[in-house]
Amino acid sequence: MLRINELKLPLGAGEYEIKKAAAKAIGVRPEDFLTFEIVRESIDSRKRDHIFMVYSVDVRLDAAEESIAGAFEQNKVFYHEPYRYELPPIRRNSQFRPVIAGFGPAGMFCALWLARQGFRPIVLERGHDIDTRKRDVETFWRERRLDTDSNVQFGEGGAGTFSDGKLTTGIKDCRIREVIRTLVEYGAPEDIAYSARPHIGTDRLCGVVKNIREAVISLGGEVRFGCRLSDIYVANEFLHGVSYTDENGGVHDVETDCLVLCTGHSARDTVEMLYRRGVKMEQKAFSVGTRIEHPQEMINKTQYGKFYKDPRLGAADYKLSNHPLHGRGGYTFCMCPGGTVVCASSEENTVVTNGMSNYARDGENANSAILIGIEPEFFPDNEPLSGYAFQRELEKKAFDEGGGDYTAPCQLVGDFLSDKKTTRLGAVRPTCPTGVTGSDMRLILPPAVTDGIAQAITVFDRKLAGFAMKDAVLTFPESRSSSPVRILRDEFFQTNYYGLYPCGEGAGYAGGIVSAAVDGIKCAERILEDITDF
Repeated sequence: MLRINELKLPLGAGEYEIKKAAAKAIGVRPEDFLTFEIVRESIDSRKRDHIFMVYSVDVRLDAAEESIAGAFEQNKVFYHEPYRYELPPIRRNSQFRPVIAGFGPAGMFCALWLARQGFRPIVLERGHDIDTRKRDVETFWRERRLDTDSNVQFGEGGAGTFSDGKLTTGIKDCRIREVIRTLVEYGAPEDIAYSARPHIGTDRLCGVVKNIREAVISLGGEVRFGCRLSDIYVANEFLHGVSYTDENGGVHDVETDCLVLCTGHSARDTVEMLYRRGVKMEQKAFSVGTRIEHPQEMINKTQYGKFYKDPRLGAADYKLSNHPLHGRGGYTFCMCPGGTVVCASSEENTVVTNGMSNYARDGENANSAILIGIEPEFFPDNEPLSGYAFQRELEKKAFDEGGGDYTAPCQLVGDFLSDKKTTRLGAVRPTCPTGVTGSDMRLILPPAVTDGIAQAITVFDRKLAGFAMKDAVLTFPESRSSSPVRILRDEFFQTNYYGLYPCGEGAGYAGGIVSAAVDGIKCAERILEDITDF
């Protein structure tokens, strides 16, 4: 198979035009292609007066493909064999069913992989199914009544369900293709298979999550909602069972030799229980900051110039970073074009912010996190779970500063850069569904963070004109970018207790939907290879 890169075409080019360009690039006719597949599509808007699409394609020819590829530069045309995913040898012969705690991306993919091999996993999800969860979240946003087990962080689909459904990742792993293929199989838009910046959107992701759950159940697995992992039973460094609490307070035991911890970055009570039981873990650096909102039209104009209204381009996004020689670097994270800022609290009397978008990305505002790295030296002490205390302190300050009813504190960029409290809003209308109130970010976040944000905004404004607009809204804190703790695991993906598998973002091994899903697959592979029989 030949991979042909850097095919540049005008906006609106169809598949036949792309095919013609590919054929011309290697000196053949379109009808010579035995197969043709678009593998990557991106927008080149570096010259705003001349925006075009760039494609990479895979083709098969009834010819000596390697010889054809040899006539071109390696990065332009090259020969390759298509990727085929293969499971490792299946050696597991245990009489017990694997248990998975959490049904976010890591838990979903781990459960699906195990179910497909006939191992009938039992999934314990402390939150509710996606339809009930959506109602719980909407009730919280509307009435300020928080369900601490079913919210933006907890429930079917995990925290990523109420996000942009962004599928970009910094990891390099052959399993990424399997994650994307599987998401499409269960209802995700087909364009995620080739888009340079793929996303599903909250609205479409909900259906995908439900379809994966139904697949797990159809293959013999179980998904028990409203069931929170509450204890583990170990003896002689081996896992022998787990205990969970249902939504009515009933306590149940499950005998098992395999527990996969896919609890997400906000299940602090679960990690605290594991720490009391002697599971080894360590502090981990993470990032904190704020959400920033601009008018989406402004971002479109800045990125696309005169083409800013062209529907073929969609809502523009950005990805910015600042790496000063002296001082603390900052970066934008989880940018949500045409989206909303949301209150994402999971513990009472705390305020946490995040962002989300629907697939259409057709909202009035764009929002993104501006994050600053935080090392363990900022934590209160050297205990492994000290990062949780650091997060809670920020979140409780924000709750109090917001008025004690889950209203989020906010500050205009102009006021923030002038070091004064915001008392009235400007042209940008905040989208946080629990409301906002004027505040001063420096009352909540530490100086190292606010200084880094101020410098980042100034630098970002030089890269993306208008970023520092005085009426842009900062809503804070964004404190759950990742877990501040890592549960240690060995080369077999197990802790100091045999049969206990830390997995995904909450355990410190992932940073988004795709990387968490990949880690879920990896854990499933290790379980399938396990030959121990109790």
